[in-house]
Amino acid sequence: MIVIVFKYLTPKWVRGITLFPFIVLSEKSDRNNAVLLNHEKIHIRQQLEMLVLPFFVIYLTEFLIGYVKYRNWQLAYKNISFEREAYANEKDLHYLKQRSFWRFLKYY
Repeated sequence: MIVIVFKYLTPKWVRGITLFPFIVLSEKSDRNNAVLLNHEKIHIRQQLEMLVLPFFVIYLTEFLIGYVKYRNWQLAYKNISFEREAYANEKDLHYLKQRSFWRFLKYY
């Protein structure tokens, strides 16, 4: 995992993006945000499990289906299985130590 701070790579409403093996943060102060970093580390694990490219295909597919269903991009984003897992467990800083393989399927 390599953490980079580069606000011009992230949209204004996004604090962090994970593009294996990078976590790109929009603000330098977020380097110390344990919850945000844990959220992004969960995405790193998901991407590794999915061999990276399939992760992004499924992520985009779930988003598009959600957008058609809800007609709201925020609701579509929040209902992506990968995001649901990350948001549900971001405050548990020990989650990745106990997380089972392909755990995101629980949130599908």
